[in-house]
Amino acid sequence: MHISILVSAKKAVLSVLTLLITAMVLQAQSTAEQVLLTGTDTLYGTLELPATGRQVPVVLFIAGSGPTDRDGNNPMMTNNVYRITADSLQRRGIASLRYDKRGIGKSKTAGSREADLRFEHYINDAAAWIRMLKQDGRFSSVTVLGHSEGSLIGMIAAAQAGADGFISAAGAGEPADQVLKRQLAQQAPQLAETCNAIIDSLKAGHTVTSVNPLLYSLFRPDVQPYLISWFRYDPQAEIAKLTIPTLIIQGTTDLQVTTADAAMLAKAQEKAQLKIITGMNHIFRDAPNDVQQNFATYSNPDLPVNGEMIALTSGFVDLLKK
Repeated sequence: MHISILVSAKKAVLSVLTLLITAMVLQAQSTAEQVLLTGTDTLYGTLELPATGRQVPVVLFIAGSGPTDRDGNNPMMTNNVYRITADSLQRRGIASLRYDKRGIGKSKTAGSREADLRFEHYINDAAAWIRMLKQDGRFSSVTVLGHSEGSLIGMIAAAQAGADGFISAAGAGEPADQVLKRQLAQQAPQLAETCNAIIDSLKAGHTVTSVNPLLYSLFRPDVQPYLISWFRYDPQAEIAKLTIPTLIIQGTTDLQVTTADAAMLAKAQEKAQLKIITGMNHIFRDAPNDVQQNFATYSNPDLPVNGEMIALTSGFVDLLKK
């Protein structure tokens, strides 16, 4: 009996070792390629591929607003949210492409003049990445994952370029002018009237010459044409146009976008799946409602991405396999 137990124990140890060795081999075989999107300008991205010789689904990440790079970072904070999410998907057999937006990171020289930038540039760039992935024989399907501002960009680009699926992660449910009004009323109520006047002018397509110094960074002259172009789009109208499988994900401790936004998108696109993740914040981390503790996660790259976020994303993508 003792010999039998010993043999069983040895077999169990060998099984564990085999699994560990297999995992190490697969990890070693997994690759990350630096890819270029060339045209009038050149954009730079990272393509992560799982270790397999067969076709796999691929997810295109579209970053949120501001100087957010392909990893989810900006000059003020490092959290690696997109890199960590991509790594998690890779371990589940899903490829991904994340890229530096024009003017950001290695794509900094693309469209170098801020005054010339328009929201349509971001849409066209995303659509071009989708088309490139669709032409790549290594991929069985292309899913767009748009985060925050990238949700609106992604849903429009997905429709234009024929993506196979779309995921809105922490995407606003109202046009950007309404979102800005709401956020600024909360953050600077004493300037709300001034802000609203500027936003209304931009919404009507008119630039503003006189800007309060306290608001200059947000409404500086060079960025006003971009805001005008952004304010033209309504996320509810755009998501309603989608005829592809759509997943809407929203966390309950998101300090920037609310579950009400997700509900607006889901109401506009009745065929979409709506998933609310309890305790997840804007950058896919588990976080409390406390503002200080929540924002502390934005500068902690060692925190894992919420497990339900990864499971929902990978499950949705797996259903699109051709």
